[in-house]
Amino acid sequence: MITYRRATFDDVENIHKLLNAYAKEGLMLPRSRNSIYENLRDYVIAVEKGQLLGCGALHFVWNRLAEIRSLAIAPDHKAKGIGRNIVKLLEEEGIEKGAKMFFTLTYQPGFFAKCDYIETAKETMPQKVWKECVYCPQYPHCDELAFVTTTVYFDPEHMIVY
Repeated sequence: MITYRRATFDDVENIHKLLNAYAKEGLMLPRSRNSIYENLRDYVIAVEKGQLLGCGALHFVWNRLAEIRSLAIAPDHKAKGIGRNIVKLLEEEGIEKGAKMFFTLTYQPGFFAKCDYIETAKETMPQKVWKECVYCPQYPHCDELAFVTTTVYFDPEHMIVY
């Protein structure tokens, strides 16, 4: 049975190994152990029988704006809904804290489109989104794609925002 839970110090090495295996393939940006430790509270993981199946992090950036980041699923556990479940859990946590918009910078646009995220021009994102970019190995030539989703629903027929 798959369990979803908050990451602990004991999970850092496995998270680091999973994220950086994908980074070596050019499928995501690398994360240092230091970065994982500093942001450990951001991470949710999926485990089964003590094995890390996937991870993802929720990072609050600005007023009611949160980033879904470091989302990775073990290769032999892809297409089982684990990634979507992690995104859903992270969004629920964000909504609980008051987030109204979520974004991600990704090399995996198909996955986020399936999670109802919409591609957007990076230039439209608030300046606060870029504060950590100077630490990125791709800086200043970012080639990730920006995707967003919002918890705000606009009903044009009744002119109501939910």
